[in-house]
Amino acid sequence: MNSEKIRCPNCGDHAERDYVLAHHLRRTQCNSCDYLMITCSLTGKVIEAYAPGIKASR
Repeated sequence: MNSEKIRCPNCGDHAERDYVLAHHLRRTQCNSCDYLMITCSLTGKVIEAYAPGIKASR
């Protein structure tokens, strides 16, 4: 697993992005605002997401 430090796309604080190469997953998480986004690194499709404060579009 590879990791990098990034800015959270939800709150702008420090966050971490992990790449799980064996399963083609990319996980972005922020401990400050509880943001979580897991996507497929091949297709870009969202597998799981939790972003408090962001309303889902209809």
